[in-house]
Amino acid sequence: MHDAAPRDSAFSAIVQRESGLHRTLSAGKLTMIAIGGAIGTGLFLGSGFAIGTAGPSVLVSYAIGALIALLLVGCLAEMTVAHPTTGSFGAYAEHYVGPLAGFMVRYAYWTCIVLAVGTEVTAVALYMKFWFPAVPGWVWILAFSALLITVNAFSVSTFGTVEYWFSLVKISAIVAFILLAGYIVVQTIGVHSNDSAGSVGFRNYTAFGGFLPHGIGGMWVAVIMAIFSYLSIEMIAVAAGEAAQPEVGIMRAFRSTIVRLVLFYILTLALMLAVLPWTQAGSARSPFVMVIERLHLPAAAGVMNFVILVAALSAMNSQLYITTRMLFSLARAGQAPRGLGTLTARGIPFNALLVSTSGIALATVLSVVAPGSAFLMMVGVSVFGAMFTWMMIFVTHYFFRRTRLRDGTAPASFSMWGFPATPLLGAALMAALLLTTAFTDAFRMTLVFGLPYLALLAVIYFWRYRGGNPRHAT
Repeated sequence: MHDAAPRDSAFSAIVQRESGLHRTLSAGKLTMIAIGGAIGTGLFLGSGFAIGTAGPSVLVSYAIGALIALLLVGCLAEMTVAHPTTGSFGAYAEHYVGPLAGFMVRYAYWTCIVLAVGTEVTAVALYMKFWFPAVPGWVWILAFSALLITVNAFSVSTFGTVEYWFSLVKISAIVAFILLAGYIVVQTIGVHSNDSAGSVGFRNYTAFGGFLPHGIGGMWVAVIMAIFSYLSIEMIAVAAGEAAQPEVGIMRAFRSTIVRLVLFYILTLALMLAVLPWTQAGSARSPFVMVIERLHLPAAAGVMNFVILVAALSAMNSQLYITTRMLFSLARAGQAPRGLGTLTARGIPFNALLVSTSGIALATVLSVVAPGSAFLMMVGVSVFGAMFTWMMIFVTHYFFRRTRLRDGTAPASFSMWGFPATPLLGAALMAALLLTTAFTDAFRMTLVFGLPYLALLAVIYFWRYRGGNPRHAT
């Protein structure tokens, strides 16, 4: 049995390196951040694309995505309970896999989320045109960007409070949708209609080309959209670095994630497919809006537009938070300019926050100058960064558990079940999904831009940072 003290001491050095942030997030806020993280435009808007790709078998797609997400949260929960620090999965990869892995995971993820911030704020401008069609989009981009930058710059507690209420709005909307859609379905039980196009009921699962209208391939491709819908649940591990009681908050968040993935996604989609034939729900419009329109509620479109707007603002708010912390972690590791690791009196890495808003500026310019090829490149790198990070979290957990078993380290208060099968299964599924992107029209550019970007990161690392002697200036 090896002596684990040197290894624990080495990770303590990482924790010390990232010290200075204020641990003021309550367990309740942490739980709401976890719940709200995966409820966004991916569900409200992206579900339509997924339904059109898979048909009713989208339920299986989202179930597979939920399985991967649950495995991911379990692996992250174990590592986070053992090492609650802001660098999170980037710091874990650095320590347990190697410095190059930590460098690539942090930068690939940072780039991914920075570009995602830009796409979210662009979407916000489009949503505001529903009420103010004559106001130029850049006005809303500047206004909401300034608002959320201020929220993130004030204090982590302020960020947590704002995200708490954003999440509450989204959760309330989902619960209301489930109740309303359930009411529609219950009302039609025992009622037989010859109007197949307007039918309501579970017969819709097989009435329009069967349960697998586009085959197993269509169902599998829709898993990619399911993963996109679940993205941001990993943010909980980063937020744990500023939690007052990280272990309590992480375990609550883990349990709430299980409920959320099953209830909010699977049940919502199951009811949606029962109310609307998938051939209609898979159109370009949001299936949420289409279902609510069936109830003939006044101002339904405006209410749903508000919910989708909140979802986008919530995503942008949390993305600004997580990119700031990733860049802070890189700076403290000596892999980004040192000034990005400085903190304000309120414990905010303000310089890192300002640099992380670069995606907003880039997206704003590209949406005007080159909305075609340049934007496609942004999306390609962003998608790759997110999926690569998830795959590396599973790989890191495998090394984490294997190392601790070898060193004789006492198990954490929470241990992911099924090791080594669970992290290996998660990594294999994510690798398969990444490979699948090369054969789909919507995501064909993911590997085309993602793999060269990864190679570029490797070259930069070996040129500037290998050996722990960064060549950058302060």
